[in-house]
Amino acid sequence: MIKFGTGGWRAVIGDGFTKANIQKLSKGLAMKMKDEGVTDKGIVLGYDRRFLSKEAMRWAGEIFAGEGIEAYLINRSSPTPMIMHYVMHHKLPYGMMVTASHNPAIYNGIKVFTYGGCDADEMQTQEIENYIAGVDDAEVIGMDYEKAKAKGLIHEINPLNEYIDAIVNRVDMQAIRDKGLRIALDPMYGVSETSLKTILLTARCHVDTIHDRHDTLFGGKLPSPSAATLRSLQNRVIDHNLDIGIATDGDADRIGVIDDTGKFLHPNDILVLLYYYLVKYKGWRGAVVRNIATTHLLDKVAESFGEKCYEVPVGFKHISSKMNETNALIGGESSGGLAVRGHIKGKDGIYAATLLVEMLAVIGKKLSEIMSEIHQEFGCYYIEEKDYHFDIEKKNVIFQTVLVDKLLPDFPYEIRKISYLDGCKLYFSNGGWMVIRFSGTEPLLRIFCEMPEEEEVQNLCDITEKFLGLNSSEHKV
Repeated sequence: MIKFGTGGWRAVIGDGFTKANIQKLSKGLAMKMKDEGVTDKGIVLGYDRRFLSKEAMRWAGEIFAGEGIEAYLINRSSPTPMIMHYVMHHKLPYGMMVTASHNPAIYNGIKVFTYGGCDADEMQTQEIENYIAGVDDAEVIGMDYEKAKAKGLIHEINPLNEYIDAIVNRVDMQAIRDKGLRIALDPMYGVSETSLKTILLTARCHVDTIHDRHDTLFGGKLPSPSAATLRSLQNRVIDHNLDIGIATDGDADRIGVIDDTGKFLHPNDILVLLYYYLVKYKGWRGAVVRNIATTHLLDKVAESFGEKCYEVPVGFKHISSKMNETNALIGGESSGGLAVRGHIKGKDGIYAATLLVEMLAVIGKKLSEIMSEIHQEFGCYYIEEKDYHFDIEKKNVIFQTVLVDKLLPDFPYEIRKISYLDGCKLYFSNGGWMVIRFSGTEPLLRIFCEMPEEEEVQNLCDITEKFLGLNSSEHKV
């Protein structure tokens, strides 16, 4: 079955991610577009550097062409936010991106975007699933790719310049040019190098790039910027005395950062940094939106500026929706994705990276100094994130225990509130919190914990691990 999770449909290549399923999904979406009467402007399709991504895009394009719907196919591997920008800028009803984002290399998938460049929400994805379920396999007939091009039903395009211009026009390029920053860039074998490097070089930055070749195995590592995967970037920043190291995940909608001392900055820190910068130094106003597994330091920063912090379930579509509802300034998640008002209504690691570079240029301090400034003013929280593999029996036991029977261990801290909005979240009286939830994109149990003291975080994780019968062999680093 084709089921959409928090970040689109994802499946193991050759298992769920097959030509037949890609064509079936495309047929279902084409039927939805016809019923909604929105086929006149067509659909845009993009792809990343994963195995079979380009082929999958072409297979999908052939189905839309076969349905008489014009398909605009990006003619090179591209960042997901560029596809979202194209949908928004050209007022298309839908867009599709072939990617599994930060998942392991054996996965691929498809993200669907709706009018305005937004991630398809739960109602939309449920409707797409219903259409897919009604597809008769015998009716899934595409048009030959070259024939579709000749008939004007498939167009090969490259909107890179308009996407780059949209970012350049929103940042203080002159301030960056005047600073002469030295930057290390790690695309993690993904799709950000051309666009981000072009922006940085245009701003007269010195750019030192690693891991830029096309490698569908992502160098044998997870294409997700984390402390464990960015060792080479850390070394490059330290060895060459650079101002900042910037990494993006496989499809460039998430960001990872190494500061001037070689320290990995957690995505929570990046979100706090940018919100702090936009309000204090640029004078922008507005609330902030975070998901349930993102730092509560944002709440304190927002409160200090007389603004509000909104909490939503995991899944960027929830952040986008709440931002739209409240006209929030910025929204983000602890996995490294964030959006800023006025740009696309979704994650964009390239725009976030450019804003961070602008921040360094405008404030005129080292990244480590700016982070220290924030901690001195608002305090410091310690966070731990743990992922655990499980078999179906273990999943059922944990689900029953935590989410049905609602049983929890005896914690040594007073619990102020418990929420089952998305998994189970505990709010402690000392300002800390813990989340226990199953991933919506991978077969993992995730535990997130944030507390004022580092030893408190580890203590809570150990207690929860023991209570749920999790062991070190199941822990995924």
